[in-house]
Amino acid sequence: MSATVSVPSRRFGVLELPADELIEFPEGLVGLGGSRFVVVRAGEDSPFSWLQSADDPDLALPVTDPWAFFPDYQLELSDEATADAGLPEDGAGVTVLVTVRAAGELKDFAANLKAPIVVHEGRGHQVINSAAGAAVRAPLFGAGEPGTA
Repeated sequence: MSATVSVPSRRFGVLELPADELIEFPEGLVGLGGSRFVVVRAGEDSPFSWLQSADDPDLALPVTDPWAFFPDYQLELSDEATADAGLPEDGAGVTVLVTVRAAGELKDFAANLKAPIVVHEGRGHQVINSAAGAAVRAPLFGAGEPGTA
C-alpha cells in the first residue's frame, strides 16, 4: 500500500494523493511561498492543470504543457541550470510546465515560455529558457488559433 498525502486546497477541497505525486521545489518558485506542490488536472479534456501548493491552501497556479499550444517550443538550458536541477542530458523523464496568465477573455491568456518549470524524479525547478523567442507573455489564443498572436 503506497503512502498518501492530504493537501488542503481552497479551490479543490482536501486532496488525497499518492505521496509520490508531491513535488519538492528546493528553491521554491519565484515570488511565491512554499516549496511543496502537486499538479491537479483541470479536467480530462482540458490542456490546463493547476500547480497547487501543499503548504498554502490559497495558492494554486494555472499551468500547461507548452507543446499543447506551441508545437515548435524549444527549451534551452545552460549546463549549470541543467546540473542544478539534476536533469538528465537527454531529457528523459522530465516534465515541462509553463505558468499561465489567465484573464477575463481568451485573447488575453498568456504563457510564460521564458521561465518554465521542470520536474524530474519528484523535484521541481523554475529555470530560465535561453531559446530565442521564449517570451514571458506568449499569447495562448489569438486570431482563433492556439499559440498564435
